[in-house]
Amino acid sequence: MAEQRPEIANSIQTGKFKTNYHDLGQGDVVTLLHGSGPGVTAWANWGRLFPLIKDDFRVIAPDMSGFGFTERVPGMKNNMINWVRQTVDLLDALKIEKTNLVGNSFGGALALSMAIRHPDRVKKLVLMGAMGVSFPITYGLDAVWGYEPSFEAMEELLEIFTYDHSFATPELIKTRYESSMQPGFQESFHALFPEPRQKGVESMAADANYIRGIPHETLIVHGREDRVIPLENSFRLLKLIDRAQLHVFGHCGHWTQIEHTQEFADLIRNFFKR
Repeated sequence: MAEQRPEIANSIQTGKFKTNYHDLGQGDVVTLLHGSGPGVTAWANWGRLFPLIKDDFRVIAPDMSGFGFTERVPGMKNNMINWVRQTVDLLDALKIEKTNLVGNSFGGALALSMAIRHPDRVKKLVLMGAMGVSFPITYGLDAVWGYEPSFEAMEELLEIFTYDHSFATPELIKTRYESSMQPGFQESFHALFPEPRQKGVESMAADANYIRGIPHETLIVHGREDRVIPLENSFRLLKLIDRAQLHVFGHCGHWTQIEHTQEFADLIRNFFKR
C-alpha cells in the first residue's frame, strides 16, 4: 500500500465540495490560511510551523478551493466571496464558533475579508506579507501567478520567495514542482489569476473604510526584503487598523514562516496568549 502524502490529511464537506484540512493539537483555535503560489498546500505553507505551536493551540489549516487537495468542482468560481464561504463552512462543520486567524499573502486578504464580513467568528488576526490593499503588481507576484511548470521556473520562484536562498533547497524545489504537476493543479491555478494579473490584486483588495472598521487585535508581520508583496502594504494596514501592531523581520523575504520559523512561532504564540 502506497504511503499517503503528508499534504493529504482530513476531509470534510464544505458546501458543494470536500475540503482537505489539517487538525492538530488542542486548546484555543488558530486557523492558518495559506498563500497563492503554484503547488501550494496548507502543508507546504505551514508544515514547519505545525510542531512548534500544536502543543499550545488547536491548529486548523485548510487547502482553499482551487488549491492543494481540496475537491475541485468543475465550473465553480473561486473568488473572495466563495473563499470566505468555504472558511465559514469549515468552521461550522468543525463546530468552531470563533478562531484566531493567521493569513499569509493571499491568505492575509482572506483573513481581512473574514474579519470584515464575519467579525463575530474571529478572535485575533495575524496578517503576514498580506494582500488585501491595492498596489501595483510586483515582478515577483507576476512571476508567481504566471508560473509555467518546470523545475527551473520553480527554482526561480523559490529564490524570489526567500532572502536566504539556502532555504530553496533542491528537495523543496522538487517537492513544490511535483505538487504543481498533480492532475488538475496547474489548470485550476491558471484559471485563478489570468492576465491582466493586476485585476487579481484588485479582486483581493478590501475597501479601506471596511478595513478601518476592523475591531480585532491585529499583528502585522512582513519580511523587509519581500519581493512578492511590498512592505508598504503592511504600513498601510498598520495605519488603517486601529488595534494593530507591526513586526518587520530583516534579512527576510516573503516566507517569514519558513525563513524565521521559530521566531514567527514565538511571536504569534505570545500574541494569541496575551
